[in-house]
Amino acid sequence: VVPAIPCVFVKKLQNKEAKEGSTVTLHAELSKHDAPVRWKKGSVLLQASNKYEMKQMGSVVELLIHDLQLKDA
Repeated sequence: VVPAIPCVFVKKLQNKEAKEGSTVTLHAELSKHDAPVRWKKGSVLLQASNKYEMKQMGSVVELLIHDLQLKDA
């Protein structure tokens, strides 16, 4: 049995600035295609909703945060 190589960030998330009420997109690139991703804010697991949109295209993952508010920082 050969242990699986862990998935790591090839390109890490970067801080972004945006205006309240707008949408921001956070990007990252992983070392494995289609690796399962869970987005969290602190210890809270984010769920897809009108506020949060998650996308994955191969090894590239994106989190879109709509209607930005100060509490989203």
